[in-house]
Order: sequence, then structure tokens, then C-alpha cells
Amino acid sequence: MEIGNKLKELRIQKGLTQEELGARCELSKGFISQLERDLTSPSIATLMDILQCLGTDLQEFFSENPQEEQIVFHDTDYFEKVDEELGNKIEWIIPNAQKNNMEPIRLTLAPGGSTYPDNPHEGEEFGYVLSGSIAITLGKKTIRAKKGETFYFTPNTTHYITANNKTGAVILWISSPPSF
Repeated sequence: MEIGNKLKELRIQKGLTQEELGARCELSKGFISQLERDLTSPSIATLMDILQCLGTDLQEFFSENPQEEQIVFHDTDYFEKVDEELGNKIEWIIPNAQKNNMEPIRLTLAPGGSTYPDNPHEGEEFGYVLSGSIAITLGKKTIRAKKGETFYFTPNTTHYITANNKTGAVILWISSPPSF
């Protein structure tokens, strides 16, 4: 069955590059490229992971009649990526948010954990610290925030977040447009 073109159209519709989709699915850009050109076929589990990252599922992907838009999401809908090296877990709590104007994630940082430094990009970023405390690094400036506090910035410089060495942190982080 040829699914490559449909995957490519869905990826482009979500505004993702092959590299971005591959990173979310823990697959290589080359593998995504081969899939889109129907040069290889994914396992069902891999296809399900890709479709989840694209905000859909097998039933909707192969259906001729699109499903009604989902309004409420549950933990079973979430997609997560754990980075043991940096000590973080990203949960896409609205799995199809790539098609929206904003993309909320729940970021859990182990004590001393951090996000990968993100390069400047278009848009705005907002966060609410649910627990623990963090340091937000924007270029050469570092700002602290703790439980119950919010942050907001324009990502026009390299930026990342580091958790307190003792408490770690959990953050609701919203990016507009989607960039996670």
C-alpha cells in the first residue's frame, strides 16, 4: 500500500520538516524521507508513532470520512519523549497541536535537568511553573521562576530552561506558533 504521499501531505499540513517529525518520533530524517517516497514500509507500531506525532491515528489516517474534532484530551492521548542525558520528559498534551496556533506541552525536569538549547525562532513562549523552580536562560541573561509563577518571552535569542538541583520542576509550556 502506498502511504508516502499522504504522510508527506499531513506532515506539510502540520508545518513540520522531515527532520522535526523524525526527532519527535525518534526516527531519522532519512527514514521519514524514504517513507514519503514509498521506498520503505514502517511497522504498524512505527506508523502509529508517526501518526500520533502528526495528531491523528490509524483509523482517521485510513478513513475517507474525517472524525469530529477532539476537544478533551486524556493522558492516553499524550505523546512523550524522554531525554535521559538532559534529564527531561516532554509530553505533548494536545497531540494534534501542530495544526493550531499554539502548542502546549508539559515539561518535567529532573533535579538539575534542562532542555536542549533552542535557537532563535519566530513566535512567543509562555510557561507556568507547576512545581519546583527553574532558571530560564535567554542568551547571556538568566531569570528565575518558581512554583506558581509564569514566564513569557519572544524567542529571539538562544534559550533553554534548567531545573533547580534539589527540586526539579514541572512546567506547562506553550509555544506559538508550534515549535516543540
